[in-house]
Amino acid sequence: MSDKKFWGDKPYFSLDHYLKQTFGEKVYRLSLNGGMTCPNRDGTLDSRGCIFCSAGGSGDFATAPSLSVTEQITQAKERIRRKSNCKKFIAYFQAYTNTYAPVSYLRELFTEAIAQPDIAALSIATRCDCLPPEVLDLLSELNCQKPVWIELGLQSIHNDTLRQIRSGFTYEQYLSAVDALKDRGLSVITHLILGLPGETEEMMLASVDAVAHLPVDGVKLQLLHVLKNTDLALLYKKAPFPVFSLEEYCDFVVTCIEHLPPEMVIHRLTGDGPRSLLIAPLWSTDKKRVLNTIYKRFRERDTWQGKLYQ
Repeated sequence: MSDKKFWGDKPYFSLDHYLKQTFGEKVYRLSLNGGMTCPNRDGTLDSRGCIFCSAGGSGDFATAPSLSVTEQITQAKERIRRKSNCKKFIAYFQAYTNTYAPVSYLRELFTEAIAQPDIAALSIATRCDCLPPEVLDLLSELNCQKPVWIELGLQSIHNDTLRQIRSGFTYEQYLSAVDALKDRGLSVITHLILGLPGETEEMMLASVDAVAHLPVDGVKLQLLHVLKNTDLALLYKKAPFPVFSLEEYCDFVVTCIEHLPPEMVIHRLTGDGPRSLLIAPLWSTDKKRVLNTIYKRFRERDTWQGKLYQ
């Protein structure tokens, strides 16, 4: 990596730096719940969900779906403004699969969100197998009004792993979705989970390398969290599999970032697991310590000396 303009105050192209570069100021994400489910939960593919997914469908920090989008945004803003005077926001539909509904419902939901003048962008978490042509057309249309980011939960490029975690889709389906989204000019953010059962560091790095060579705009690196009341928790209890230590994870994350192109925005380095649900690894609850350790590892790498910290 050689272009320091991408880094800002971090040794990688961080989301915070990208947002300031793009919108001219700090921007916060508002976690919203569109009241949708998932084909892995409603019986279409399965009724159990992915083995790592909590009852909240990865939206444990989102507001209540019983509220309107406008009410959810208002509540989320109020929480943020207790600690920041931020003036711009991203409407982030996070819980479950946020394109898994009729187009008429999605249009109403997303239009209500971007209608607010201080919403700078729309971010939609979804699955690669829930993007039919009519939904893609809607997303393309909305992208002409405000930036639309599509967050695809890939987790791993290895189909054996995808079957084991019960994702219900294949790597090939993910590749087709990326092509379809990019054909319509939409930004794609890919989620990868580091530490899935049975995966070696070589396998995880293969996933990172694959994403690095795709037309993907951003990536979220998610530490595997073992959460209560999931099938992953049952597996962990019955036959405990190794989880990253803090030192191991921080070392490996730096390696992953070194394999990514400098223009790819890093949206996440670790992730947050609800304290009330987290079984392992417990060290991940101290996010400040995790990030500080990652930055320390960057300083210790010869490839970074004299660049960010010159």
